[in-house]
Amino acid sequence: MDQDVVYGERSRPLAQQARSHVATVLVCQNNLIRSGIDHVLSGTRFVISSGADEQTSEAPALCLIYTDHVADDIGEAVNRLKTRWPSVRTVLLSDHLDPAAVAHAFQAGLDGLCSTAMSPEALMLALELVVLGERFIPADVGLALLTAQSRGDEVGFGISAAAVPANDGLGGKSLSGREAQILHLITQGAANKVIARDLGLAEATVKVHVKAILRKVKVSNRTQAAMWAQQHVKGHPQAAIMDAAE
Repeated sequence: MDQDVVYGERSRPLAQQARSHVATVLVCQNNLIRSGIDHVLSGTRFVISSGADEQTSEAPALCLIYTDHVADDIGEAVNRLKTRWPSVRTVLLSDHLDPAAVAHAFQAGLDGLCSTAMSPEALMLALELVVLGERFIPADVGLALLTAQSRGDEVGFGISAAAVPANDGLGGKSLSGREAQILHLITQGAANKVIARDLGLAEATVKVHVKAILRKVKVSNRTQAAMWAQQHVKGHPQAAIMDAAE
């Protein structure tokens, strides 16, 4: 029996949702990059409109914006897209991610941020989350924004205080040396596949460790775990993580 996925007031079977196409507009002035993105999305449910950038008449469900550098005018572009298509979900693809400009874009209504260094598989998962109504941001960018906020810089981008765990303790459950290594790599934005390669582990083993880390630091996802480490870790990363967990 298909599991139901609920979004807002609508409920559709998961299998049916997976088959449905997502009308997508790509805003990209670089023809080479455009061809690359077209290739990555080819065969997926994210169907890029044949219209040029924002000239399509049909209201899309998703708008991908590529820029080689996140500048302040990105917020204006996002606002323009949201004004034209109020329900569109917007995702920024960029090579260089400036925290202040990123924060401005999220304040303007940006729904997701993806680095061009992400794997195609990771990009697909990020887009799926955004289409489902979630916001997505890479862990390393989130950490940079959190660090800026801790210095008093006004670069907030809508993460509620609840997104950062307030409990300093771990209920007596300390992280092992291996878990500390993995958490350190998570704070650097490393995916499970990269962590497995760097530590000489099976990817399935890394997944087990990540679940244990999330449980011990009392958070629900990798970004929150990275934020926890940022708040509690000082000095040598791995040793400090172990100290903070004890």
